[in-house]
Amino acid sequence: MAEEGSEREHGGLVSMDSSEQRWVFQDEEDSDVDLDEDLPPRMSLDSEEDENGEQRLIRTGPRIDSFDVEALEVPGAQRNDYDDFTLGRKIILAFQALGVVFGDVGTSPLYTFSVMFNKSPIHGEEDVLGALSLVLYTLVLIPLIKYVFVVLWANDDGEGGTFALYSLLCRHAKVSLLPNQLPSDARISSFRLKVPSPELERSLKIKERLESSLALKKLILMLVLLGTSMVIADGVITPAMSVMSAVGGLKVGIAGVEQDKVVMISVAFLIVLFSVQKFGTSKVGLAVGPALFIWFCSLGGVGVYNLVKYDTSVLRAFNPIHIYYFFERNSTQAWLSLGGCLLCATGSEAMFADLCYFSVRSIQLTFVFLVLPCLLLGYLGQAAYLMENLTMADQVFFSSIPSGAFWPVFFIANIAALIASRAMTTATFSCIKQSTALGCFPRLKIIHTSRKFMGQIYIPVMNWFLLVFCVVLVCTFSSINEIGNAYGIAELGVMMMTTILVTIVMLLIWQINIIIVLIFLVFFLGLELTFFSSVLWSVGDGSWVILVFGVVIFFIMYIWNYGSKLKYETEVKQKLSMDLMRELGCNLGTIRAPGIGLLYNELVKGVPAIFGHFLTTLPAIHSMIIFVCIKYVPVPVVPQSERFLFRRVCPKSYHIFRCIARYGYKDVRKENHQTFEQLLIESLEKFIRREAQERSLESDGDEDIESDDEVSGSQVLIAPNGSFYSLGVPLLADYKCTDRDATEASTSAEVNLDLSTDSPISDVEQSLERELSFIRKAKESGVVYLLGHGDIRARKDSWFIKKLIINYFYAFLRKNCRRGIANLSVPHSNLMQVGMTYMV
Repeated sequence: MAEEGSEREHGGLVSMDSSEQRWVFQDEEDSDVDLDEDLPPRMSLDSEEDENGEQRLIRTGPRIDSFDVEALEVPGAQRNDYDDFTLGRKIILAFQALGVVFGDVGTSPLYTFSVMFNKSPIHGEEDVLGALSLVLYTLVLIPLIKYVFVVLWANDDGEGGTFALYSLLCRHAKVSLLPNQLPSDARISSFRLKVPSPELERSLKIKERLESSLALKKLILMLVLLGTSMVIADGVITPAMSVMSAVGGLKVGIAGVEQDKVVMISVAFLIVLFSVQKFGTSKVGLAVGPALFIWFCSLGGVGVYNLVKYDTSVLRAFNPIHIYYFFERNSTQAWLSLGGCLLCATGSEAMFADLCYFSVRSIQLTFVFLVLPCLLLGYLGQAAYLMENLTMADQVFFSSIPSGAFWPVFFIANIAALIASRAMTTATFSCIKQSTALGCFPRLKIIHTSRKFMGQIYIPVMNWFLLVFCVVLVCTFSSINEIGNAYGIAELGVMMMTTILVTIVMLLIWQINIIIVLIFLVFFLGLELTFFSSVLWSVGDGSWVILVFGVVIFFIMYIWNYGSKLKYETEVKQKLSMDLMRELGCNLGTIRAPGIGLLYNELVKGVPAIFGHFLTTLPAIHSMIIFVCIKYVPVPVVPQSERFLFRRVCPKSYHIFRCIARYGYKDVRKENHQTFEQLLIESLEKFIRREAQERSLESDGDEDIESDDEVSGSQVLIAPNGSFYSLGVPLLADYKCTDRDATEASTSAEVNLDLSTDSPISDVEQSLERELSFIRKAKESGVVYLLGHGDIRARKDSWFIKKLIINYFYAFLRKNCRRGIANLSVPHSNLMQVGMTYMV
């Protein structure tokens, strides 16, 4: 066995050894099926079976995986490495984090006390202390303890958000409803499965329970979809709330300004905000990062000023006994004010969802040492002002600013509000990209705005969609008090889903003590349910609109996932049998014309039924067929060296292969079709070389040798590159092959024989060179992309609801979404399309 990572070449044969050991789950009853991926393709002949049976945990030893091949590096491939940054780069990153991550939570002092005291008017100083104590402990418990110290560590290799949590669960247990998982996926280096721990037995029982229960799988998916729909709703309501509360300061600075003028100015600001979104996170974040730094400094400075000038006794609010007094004095009104109190924690989910833009440590340090102290000082200062001005709760922030600093602070507050509006917008983009990759959202055009960070994206359709709904929301609800309740509903919806999913991660992946898990679940879910009961009580004031919006987004995602699942399951059921392929022969019952046909399909196993449609529709099929499956794996990034998986379909004379191109949901697909073709052909050649090496080392196998098949007729065919070919000439005329079996004994002594002797290895080398030459000639003849548009329709005997969902809703979404081939920008002259309808 060679050393790890070694790569040797002997007479054109490439050897790749890996001595890496890792823990993997393997089926006990069907372990041979899993290990079959490491056998030469001639031994498997694509006879994959679904993995069933009981699972056991084994440690894999050094192995040679013939299914994995090294791919060329795509030009412009992205890295996301924060450890190599210089000090100056880290400072710039901190400013960008301020501008992108903390804008939402940083502007909460603009409206938190206003909304709280709208629900529970101030009757005395004790009410101010009680409300302040509620705000202080909400800030400490939810953003600091829950998100900064716990939830941020539940990231998926740097990715945050509800779908990142779902990806983690899909990676450690087969909870995805789309049955396209392969055992080889677990050998991707970025899978990083948890090594055994004392809690492993409990974790395995949970894993077995999740994988065996369809109801639990659907429940987890619905929780994820609900959380994501609330994130998107948050992306609508955050800009409306932040901008309106900041512009509302005009009513304090200029007498006579009416609310209608505040609404008009807010709409203008929103249009400008969403118009500059296309310039990307790095550019905008770097530009507004210093502005938000000034905002936090101003917030803390004004707070210190008010504490010194008015009343330092508000520091007593750190004693939680004042929360008890607050509820004792106000009871129902205090409970209703909880919805306004939660607004101080808005943006907590943005810290997690926007994690893909920055590192965990940078967000933690920035929040603890800058954001949280400034927020606490800001709220303490407002409370100190209210202690002597009990009637000024409506615009307490702007009223508490010193007169000489009003306009500078007003200006920076509006800049900060615009920045805050971007926090949930960028989080929305990240969640949509993740959900699209995992098959839960229709495909949309995604623009990567940074050459340095692959996670920084812009989705034009969603950007303008959010703008329209923001404007409608501002014009409909002219008061921040009405919007504030809707804001609380959206925030609490995603917070509760995150709590539940992180609890599952603790049990299944982190494998920590059950007592700690229960404390986390009961405490935080109970706290959030208490807040949620408060905002739901006021849902009749118009905040029901945001619930309707969230439900609509939820059904869009669920319908897309449901239709995609039915389509995939139907394709699996109707795939062509290998017996039928063998009966057709190596010419597939038609004429094999020079060239390579890349048939795109979604199946990871078997021959897609759409291929049979091509055979019955076209007069000729290409001399080499490669079934290409673009598959998104539940990991953020798949290394380029592990991108492609190849396997031979049918005997060698058929020249049919399967290629699975694996991408993580964070990967950038910027290859044009020429680059993709180059990567694929290079990888295919390396796969064939490795196959040949295995044949030479295992001389006890059978070697598939092609026979000459005469093709009748005198037709002339024009290849994709413009060359003329006569179909009357046998396609494999250059190769003198006969059907025979090579049945030599396999011993280590025979492997070390001199290659100059008459040994089976020389036959293997000759066969290898013939096939490589065949591939090069096929490549020179041109590459054609065979696309099958498989639509689905509900059967006539289906329920009415199913017909409505499949035939109308899903069909509408599929018709208007972005096609997967759009990422490769293939010329129309290289495309061939055939339609097919599946009845589900």
